Amino acid sequence: MTGASVHGAMDFSVLTDREREVLRLLSSGETNRRLARHLGITERTVRAHTASIVRKLCLRSRFEAALVSALNAEELADEEPANGAVSAVAAD
Repeated sequence: MTGASVHGAMDFSVLTDREREVLRLLSSGETNRRLARHLGITERTVRAHTASIVRKLCLRSRFEAALVSALNAEELADEEPANGAVSAVAAD
């Protein structure tokens, strides 16, 4: 990860709304299966969104994406859709 990403200088505007939603949830540490169930999409779609997030933010892995999510939680929360969409994965 670059120093800029650690300090919140990432450009999250390159992500779609759904990608930002998935990124916010990655910091929860849940599996793709649980994230998919929570979002009402397939596990394969979660993997596709995660791969797109990693590519668009020039990261190396899902783990780095989760770290970016945790380190930039406030900024990502500020970009949350107006309907107050998901901020954490609900327990099953």
